[in-house]
Amino acid sequence: MEDNQKESREMDEFEDIRIDENQADEVNEKQAAAKNAQKPSENNNKRGRMRKDRKKHEEDTVSKEAHDALNDKYLRLFSEFDNFRKRTLKEKIELSKTASEEVITALLPVLDDFERAIVALENIDQGGIKETLEGILLIFNKLLKTLQQKGLQEVEALNQTFDTDFHEAITNIPASKPELKGKVVDVVQKGYQLNGKVIRFAKVVVAN
Repeated sequence: MEDNQKESREMDEFEDIRIDENQADEVNEKQAAAKNAQKPSENNNKRGRMRKDRKKHEEDTVSKEAHDALNDKYLRLFSEFDNFRKRTLKEKIELSKTASEEVITALLPVLDDFERAIVALENIDQGGIKETLEGILLIFNKLLKTLQQKGLQEVEALNQTFDTDFHEAITNIPASKPELKGKVVDVVQKGYQLNGKVIRFAKVVVAN
């Protein structure tokens, strides 16, 4: 009788242990299931982060390209403005140099008249002519010096090689010597420059 009771208690304890083991297995299965359920979520989060990183990289690339384009446009505009400023300044300087061109050009015939008068007086041998000639020369030199201070300069022509940038040929004559071919042999009217700019071409005779 006692043996039967003892055996019954051992069976009960064994069943309790087996129940505990079953419960443990169930817990392990639930944990595994929960862990497996978390994996897709983690994968989804990882893919989401990758998409965000890729999108941010693309946005950064677009932003850099836009910045480079704006910077290039700015540099081009700055360069164009600087060229415009330099060109305007140069034109202003040139304008200031030739501002008196119209007045000086109008006075050139006076110089021509003075020179002709001097030549005429030199060919007359009479009393008092010398003093008159000296007075005219003083006036002529004063006028010429004033004009030279304003930038007037005579164009070299006589015995120079004919140059259309400075000379205007009014006629051609046969060259008396081979070395005179293509050169100016006579100046009919002097030419002048104002601060390097030709304001009247020299009218010349060229040997051919």
